[in-house]
Amino acid sequence: MFKINDNYLKLPGSYLFSTVAKKVKAYKEANPDREVISLGIGDVTQPLAPAVIDALHKSVDEMAHAETFRGYAPDLGYEFLRNTIADKDFKALGCDISADEIFVSDGAKSDSGNIGDIFSIDNKIAVCDPVYPVYVDTNAMSGRTGEYNPDTQKWSDVIYMPCTAATNFAPEIPKETPDIIYLCFPNNPTGSTITKPQLQEWVDYANKVGAVIIYDAAYEAFIEEADVPHSIYECTGARTCAIELRSFSKKAGFTGVRLGYTVIPKDLKCGDVSLHSLWARRHGTKFNGAPYIVQRAGEAVYSEAGAKQTMEQIAYYKKNAKTMMEALAGYGYSVSGGVNSPYVWLKTPDNMTSWDFFDLLLEKANVVGTPGSGFGPSGEGYFRLTAFGSYENTLKALDRIKAL
Repeated sequence: MFKINDNYLKLPGSYLFSTVAKKVKAYKEANPDREVISLGIGDVTQPLAPAVIDALHKSVDEMAHAETFRGYAPDLGYEFLRNTIADKDFKALGCDISADEIFVSDGAKSDSGNIGDIFSIDNKIAVCDPVYPVYVDTNAMSGRTGEYNPDTQKWSDVIYMPCTAATNFAPEIPKETPDIIYLCFPNNPTGSTITKPQLQEWVDYANKVGAVIIYDAAYEAFIEEADVPHSIYECTGARTCAIELRSFSKKAGFTGVRLGYTVIPKDLKCGDVSLHSLWARRHGTKFNGAPYIVQRAGEAVYSEAGAKQTMEQIAYYKKNAKTMMEALAGYGYSVSGGVNSPYVWLKTPDNMTSWDFFDLLLEKANVVGTPGSGFGPSGEGYFRLTAFGSYENTLKALDRIKAL
C-alpha cells in the first residue's frame, strides 16, 4: 500500500490566498449585482511595458525559423540574461556577484518553496511574524516545522520573530539560535524596511552562529529611500551566509509571464560542501528552465526603454500606495508601509479581528483585502491592502471605506 507525505495533513486549512479567493467567489455568486474591488492579492494590473512586448514578439518570431529556434534553456538560464542581471542588479550597486552565481527560474515563489530541498529537515528555521505564508507552509510540507498548535497558531519547531509596531514591524535577533533565517525586505505583508546597518547586523549574526539567510528581495524595485539596501550583498560578509531571491513579477509586471532568479554565491558553504553546487544539481534535475521568449522579455526590462517604462509602472503603483496611506490616515486608521513598498498595513478598527474586518469590508464596502492573521499570529488585528489596483478603483475603494 502506498503512503502519502502526511506532513500535508498538518497544514491548517488551505493556502491563505486560496481561502480569500473562495470567500470572494462565494460573495460574488450570492451578490452578482455588486462590483467588488480587489486590493487583496498582490497581483499587478498594468500591462507589460512596450519594450517587453516588443521583445516577446521578436523572440516568438525567432521560434518560427530553424536557424533561430531555441529548445531547452541552459540550466542556469541564458547568459544574455544572467550577464545583464549581474551588471544591472548587482555590479551597479558595487556587489560582487557574477553571472554564474545566478540561477534563472519561473519566479521567486517557486524558489522560496524549493530552496528547502538542499537543506536537512533537522534545520530550525526563523521567520518574521507576520510573514509571507510560503516560507512556513513549504517547510511544514517538508517536515521541518514540528507540530501545529491551533490555539497559538504556531509550529513547535519554528522560531517566530515578532514584527510589531514597537519594532517598526522589523524583526529582532532571536534568543534561540536558528539554522535558516528568512528575511523579506521591503516586507510582505507589512511594507516595512530596514537600513543597511540593520541588515549588516543580521549578516554578522548569521556568520557568527553559522546560519544561512534566505533573503527575499522581490519588492526591491519599490525602494526610494537612500538608506534602504536593494540587495543583501551590499553588506560585508553576505557572500558567506546569504541566498537572495529576486522576482520580475512586481519589478516588471511578470505575474502572468513568470520569471525570477536566485543568487547563491560560491563562497557559501556547509563545511566543504558548496550550496551553489547543491542548488545547481537540484535546479538541473527538477527544472527545465524559463522559456527563451520569457528570458528575452526579462532582458528587455533592463534596456534603456524597458527600464524607463517599468519604473513608470512602479511609480503608478507608488502613487496608489501614497494615496491610500494619506486617505486612510485621514479616516483615522493607524497605517504603515506604503513608502518603499506596494503594501499598506493598517490596524483594524475597534479591536476587530482581521477576518471580521475582512468580512465587513467585503460585505459593506465590496472591497477585498487580506487579513493579517493569515500571515502569522502577530498579524492578528492588522490588515493588508495592496496598491496594485487601478488608480480609479483605488479611489473608489477608499471612498467606500470612508463611508463605513
